[in-house]
Amino acid sequence: MSAELPQRSIDTIRTLAMDAVQRANSGHPGMPMGCAPMAYVLFREVMRHDPTTPDWPARDRFVLSAGHGSMLLYGALHLTGYDRPTMDDLKAFRQWGSVTPGHPESADLAGVETTTGPLGQGFANGIGMAVAAERLAAEFDGGGHDLVPQRVYGIVSDGDLMEGVASEAASLAGHLQLGRVTYLYDDNSITIDGGTAKAFSEDVLARFNAYGWHTQRVNDGNDLDAIRAAIAVADADPRPSLIAVRTVIGYGAPDKAGTSAAHGAPLGEDELAAGKAAYGWEHPPFHVPDEVREHLDMRERGRQLRAEWNERLDRYRDTQPELASEFDRRVIRGELPDGWTDALPTLDGKDATRKHSGAVINALAPVLPELLGGSADLAASNNTDVDGGGDFSADTTTGDEPAGRLGRNLRFGIREHAMASMANGMALHGGVLPYVASFLVFTDYCRPALRLASIMQQRVIYVMTHDSIGLGEDGPTHQPVEHLASLRAIPGMTVIRPADGDEVVDAWRTAIETPGPTVLALTRQGLPPLGDKPPRPAEAGGYVLADHVNAEGDVDVILIGTGSEVQLCVDAAEQLVSEGVGVRVVSMPSVDRFLARDAQTRADVLPPEVTARVAVEAGVSLGWDRLVGDRGEVVSLERFGASAPADRLFEEFGFTPDRVVEAARRSMG
Repeated sequence: MSAELPQRSIDTIRTLAMDAVQRANSGHPGMPMGCAPMAYVLFREVMRHDPTTPDWPARDRFVLSAGHGSMLLYGALHLTGYDRPTMDDLKAFRQWGSVTPGHPESADLAGVETTTGPLGQGFANGIGMAVAAERLAAEFDGGGHDLVPQRVYGIVSDGDLMEGVASEAASLAGHLQLGRVTYLYDDNSITIDGGTAKAFSEDVLARFNAYGWHTQRVNDGNDLDAIRAAIAVADADPRPSLIAVRTVIGYGAPDKAGTSAAHGAPLGEDELAAGKAAYGWEHPPFHVPDEVREHLDMRERGRQLRAEWNERLDRYRDTQPELASEFDRRVIRGELPDGWTDALPTLDGKDATRKHSGAVINALAPVLPELLGGSADLAASNNTDVDGGGDFSADTTTGDEPAGRLGRNLRFGIREHAMASMANGMALHGGVLPYVASFLVFTDYCRPALRLASIMQQRVIYVMTHDSIGLGEDGPTHQPVEHLASLRAIPGMTVIRPADGDEVVDAWRTAIETPGPTVLALTRQGLPPLGDKPPRPAEAGGYVLADHVNAEGDVDVILIGTGSEVQLCVDAAEQLVSEGVGVRVVSMPSVDRFLARDAQTRADVLPPEVTARVAVEAGVSLGWDRLVGDRGEVVSLERFGASAPADRLFEEFGFTPDRVVEAARRSMG
């Protein structure tokens, strides 16, 4: 190999990024120019990946947390032999319909492991991927089979490390000793506003040392030998690793290198030409020298790595047929086990829906070993523990419960944002079915991760309890008012607020069968069983719970409730029926699922000719107009709550049968 070939390959990565950003007249050229040597070492020499089979389960995961530098990843994928992006895809960077959007999106391109761009999210996603890998290794790798060798590599930026979610995730990763993680820190001292010293003067490596990470520094981001050596040392250490690599943003550009001008805008034709001249690059735009394309083609190497792994898997199938069958189901095929719904319990007593949820988790845990999750320090309140499942930890001591990586319960600590972001990484990795929990009000702390779960359509289940003023004495800081409406506003997010044990059971089934994310909004207070209902009440979204026709055989008004307020509708209906009013009671556990049904099915539940309607929910009314119409009424809460026992709060804020009856009369009036 020519001594110049690695450098020419690195310059090819750089110039592809420069050309794509210039052609799009939009983008971030500086980060790929500075980080190209890291990408070269990772994609050509270090990572286990097969461009011919991008979803190979044993591949290493690469996370570009600094997603604004997306052309670095696109260039690396193209040059190492992935089918996409093609050269035409690179030329279509940031254009309508392209697979090369401004920030990497996992649904668009094989080899993009996660959608990044909102800083810090990729950092935490990678920690979640490492959790999934450690859990799977503990389950399947006994006896030295090495079916789960994968590591997580990433390139993170100053901005990533400033975001609080990265700090939360780093703290937990150090505590859990997630040694599969090696992150390279693009330490270029530049943000959009200028030098990082304007707002960021801490000793980053000292902070990560305090978290329990292994840290190193590479003083020159162009020193390939130093980068190689640092990665090798990091990978051999049992702790997660952060390697600070001193780079120059926009490396090679004579006027913009090392400045914020290289961060988020094209270099301009003159600066681009001058930068290429500094590399000794005398080729037209988007040129890839033949020797570089051959040098970076990782397809044959990837096939060999995958073939070796397949041989191990075949031996595993011979020697461990039961475990191998489970591995094939969960990791290779990503399927649920046959007959898993048979384990769903029957819950027909009066109880808080959070407690019903806990019963479902423990009924399913034996038949769904992939079910892995926990709470942000609220497990006893959220009812999320798998009984006897043990804690996932770095501790390998033995005892009555599973220890270390075999533990079923994740203790996230008071880190809601990292918890939700890590759950995305767990889901993206595959082989596990993540659920996470807190109080519903703290979805505010999770929101960026919830939004990304919806963008990526990852199956994450959010067990969010204490779902209204029914939480009581903790007061308005802990009482969600606007949260149901805001969660329903997220495209692709399923929100289910069940009203009794039957609805909770089906809510869990629906969440597990739904390819995207689901929020379960659950009560603190006990709710009575509602009686007979359709077999899949949550899956349906909304259904007729009771029909009481008037003397003419008609329905005069429809009462629609969710969660704890369905019982209010039932009680109000009794009073109206005693007055001769025809009343239909509708339970609406999932507004979004109901609205997604066909028009006729919706009309069967909410007949268009019955325009007198009342919706009842202990939250803001935003969004309910879609269901109640112009003549409808909403019994809602348009202010923050208060500190008092739950029964008193419901009375003071008008969540009573009498108020529902009054609203029904106005709507019929």
